[in-house]
Amino acid sequence: MISKANIQLVKSLQDKKQRQKYNQFVVEGEKSITELLKSPFTVLKLYAVSEFLTQYAQLLKNVPFEEVNDKELKQMSAHMAPQKAIAVVKMPDESSIPSNVKLILALDEIQDPGNLGTIIRIADWYGIEHIVCSRGCTDVYNPKCINSTMGSFLRVKVHYQDIIQVAEQTKLPIMVAVLEGQNIHKGNLPKEGVLVIGNEGHGVHASIIAKAKHKLSIPSYGGAESLNAAISTAIILDNLIQA
Repeated sequence: MISKANIQLVKSLQDKKQRQKYNQFVVEGEKSITELLKSPFTVLKLYAVSEFLTQYAQLLKNVPFEEVNDKELKQMSAHMAPQKAIAVVKMPDESSIPSNVKLILALDEIQDPGNLGTIIRIADWYGIEHIVCSRGCTDVYNPKCINSTMGSFLRVKVHYQDIIQVAEQTKLPIMVAVLEGQNIHKGNLPKEGVLVIGNEGHGVHASIIAKAKHKLSIPSYGGAESLNAAISTAIILDNLIQA
């Protein structure tokens, strides 16, 4: 039987301060955890029901695990209806962006963890391996964000850095998504650069727009005032990849 102390520790990792204190985060769900177990990430402890442990025994040879029941799993989970397993994972070391990367996605103060998770999943779909988040962005290790990535956090590296500095260091032009810009369906689109998607409510900061070489816009054919940040990311990336 799992101890109350361990339940409280896992539960505490829903809080950013505790994640930073222990340098750990939580992954939930059968699909994400099975992908996690095949990745280079370090699983510090896996808590799972007997069905999961039996089904994936081959993946658990070098992983410390403990069998729990549904009630104990629910006590640790961030979800109302938890799945079969919860993993406590070591945060990876900070990494640098390789010099040969030609297209980087940058997020300027994205606040919603579900949005960030979906954007990471979209980046993974389009083969974008590096995302730069401004310091004001939500935490990538928030359980809602990790869950929303559907395992894509394992392949897309997220860097919390100054967006303008990254553009200068990589010598890539800044591209910003704005309401008044080049129609992405017309004309030649840039094939490389740092694509900046702005905050859900306020868009991209003026200081970044001032440094932008390319201002890109998704044309509207209806009455909606704006698009969700994740949807905008998908539409623009789709056009850039095809350019």
